[in-house]
Amino acid sequence: MDISAVNPALRDATEKAPTVNIENSAMRWFAATASALLPGKRVDGVDRRTLRHDGVKLRVYTPARPSGAGLLWIHGGGLVLGAAAMDDVHCGETAHATGATIVSVDYRLAPRHPFPAAIDDCFAGWQWLRDNASALGLDTTRLAIGGQSAGGGLAASLVQRAIDAGDPVAAQWLFCPMLDDRTAADRSRDAADHFIWSNRSNRVGWSSYLGASVGAESLPPYAAPARREELTGMPPTWIYTSDIELFHDEDVEYAERLRAAGADVTLEVVDGAPHGFEAWAPDNPLARQLFATARGWLGDRLGR
Repeated sequence: MDISAVNPALRDATEKAPTVNIENSAMRWFAATASALLPGKRVDGVDRRTLRHDGVKLRVYTPARPSGAGLLWIHGGGLVLGAAAMDDVHCGETAHATGATIVSVDYRLAPRHPFPAAIDDCFAGWQWLRDNASALGLDTTRLAIGGQSAGGGLAASLVQRAIDAGDPVAAQWLFCPMLDDRTAADRSRDAADHFIWSNRSNRVGWSSYLGASVGAESLPPYAAPARREELTGMPPTWIYTSDIELFHDEDVEYAERLRAAGADVTLEVVDGAPHGFEAWAPDNPLARQLFATARGWLGDRLGR
């Protein structure tokens, strides 16, 4: 993809953005190992603590003025990289802006831990949030689920699993989510060579998680959220994608299917933004605008 396709406000940041060749197994291992060592950062006015529940590490962000709402957050990284600590600033600023208490999950990574490890860890985090809602001062009818990239895909799967378990979900908050393994199986998408996250990288991520099942006729429930046929009963949804990123088509299609099934859907399509730009260029004006819009929606949905 040519740099001219990128929004002028993001071209310089795109050319300087760090990249990891996850097709190289040694580089992938190194990056995954380094992710676990991230020190994290604190946001003024927000208390952050860590704990373990059923072997899953959780980070809890409590704002100075909690609203009684909560959010279960899931980090990105293509299912093979990343850690909850890398979203400390995002979670802290979101807690501060919305008043929501946020629990972020350090789920196990593929390929060492393939499906269903990650979604099981996220469900354990969700159960901890619900079980401890009273102690945290939270209303169980005001709990949302969100995530970014691979975490957005896991969030969408977790919403489906929670709904099936009879748990109310107040909203789902999906940043450029990785929803459909069939995109990775479509080799015609390789040639576009998308910035930051190409279909070759996508195939590594999905194959690490699902093995030989990528692109198969059917998958187990919650393996890839776009595979679910029945979407009736899904909560209000905010979802963003970009018109030049790999996930555009699957994200727009999922939003349209949710809307057709009766969900209240807000779809934001950012012009000329490479995948996940808000994570690696968070101070860019386009990213700050996106965060403000997203947090405004979440705060309105959960009640400030």
